[in-house]
Amino acid sequence: MSSLRKDVLGLEEMSAEEILMVLDIAERFRAVFDRPVRSVPIMRGRTVVNFFHEPSTRTRISFELAEKRLSADIVNFSVANSSFTKGETLRDTAENLQAMKIDMLVVRHKSSGSAQYLAKVLTCPVINAGDGCHEHPTQGLLDIMTMRQRLGDLRGKRVTIIGDIAHSRVARSNIWGLGKLGAEVTVCGPPTMVPGHIERLGVKVEYDLKRAVANADVLNVLRIQLERGAGTGFPSNREYHRMFGVTEDVVRLLKPAAFIMHPGPMNRNVEIASEVADGPRQVILDQVANGVAVRMALIYLLSGGDPGALASGEAA
Repeated sequence: MSSLRKDVLGLEEMSAEEILMVLDIAERFRAVFDRPVRSVPIMRGRTVVNFFHEPSTRTRISFELAEKRLSADIVNFSVANSSFTKGETLRDTAENLQAMKIDMLVVRHKSSGSAQYLAKVLTCPVINAGDGCHEHPTQGLLDIMTMRQRLGDLRGKRVTIIGDIAHSRVARSNIWGLGKLGAEVTVCGPPTMVPGHIERLGVKVEYDLKRAVANADVLNVLRIQLERGAGTGFPSNREYHRMFGVTEDVVRLLKPAAFIMHPGPMNRNVEIASEVADGPRQVILDQVANGVAVRMALIYLLSGGDPGALASGEAA
């Protein structure tokens, strides 16, 4: 990635080289967290708007922390207190924000394609913080960063994604990103929650959980997205947990060095047992910390930051 790229809308459109550049720069920013003063003046005098149309805890706070640590001015957009309640369109609202001379827009929206649409009509950079069931590129990047920290080169590594594949933008971003870095991806879940023809994305489909986890280096466990109708894809939470929940019995089937991830928020004792979510094989809080670093890296790059300068320590 360089200053020539205007927007980050999904990992499908990014090359392996761009993904690796973001991750390498994120590692530089990750080191900033251990300083007594955990901020750098890179974005001083620039304004970033967090344009969130869906509830969010981790993603929104992570972007806010990333922006603060880069010393940006931040505006948080609230749908409930906006002219959306009066019928204003997405485009009109975004263009009005841009007219106020903002420098970057971070958008999260329930409709797939919303980030792409705004990127076409706005001149400022746009970062997709999750659009419908399409993609969640920053989550995909932070997941891959967490895997690289433990596995190094991901070529030939086996990643199993378990759960609500059909409704998951996280799954799609992981599939695109991991495939470009040479990992072997298996998706596993109830047949009603795995899209038809998903093999076309270069993944293997497995409906038996035990077979899906046996040779995996990483398990990435997805939340059951009840707000998108996922609850109709299986008889009950108890039944789902019995068939596809990651329990201690499932963990015993893993290779000794395999670890467990979850993008959050978790439905404990549905897709993942509490003892596993709190156990020694999970790296969930590492994902959260890496999310701030990844978002700092993207904001830096989209604001015109020089990757070479940061690599040499000049910018940080």
